[in-house]
Amino acid sequence: MRFWDASAVVPLLVREPQSDRVDSILAQDRTMAVWWGTVVECTSALLRQRREGALDARGLTAATARLRRLATSWIEVQPGDHVRDQALRLLRIHRLRAGDALQLAAALIAADTRPDTIEVVTLDARQAEAAEREGFRVVA
Repeated sequence: MRFWDASAVVPLLVREPQSDRVDSILAQDRTMAVWWGTVVECTSALLRQRREGALDARGLTAATARLRRLATSWIEVQPGDHVRDQALRLLRIHRLRAGDALQLAAALIAADTRPDTIEVVTLDARQAEAAEREGFRVVA
């Protein structure tokens, strides 16, 4: 199992420079864990691409359908006090934004607070640095 940051999920939905890389990572291990807000973050990214003209209406429909299919099979870490408490701790010691702290906190919960037991897939450099400092092996 790998924990997937939304930054790495989006290239699974639409063609981006990192799409081949994340497709390969997913092919190696299809068990995905994500945080509760991943669908919201991915939808936001897709709609932003649509508004900016990088994605047409047909592409948005197809990407949204791919997101729904992926979401039916992944493990989703739900919000709760344990995730919030970890996120607050992470904000104090790493240069993270709130959403990134929540995602990394969810990864810690998915790993049962043993970060050496799962890998984090992210394309966000700041989040990758924090994940590595927390003891995760970062992929991508």
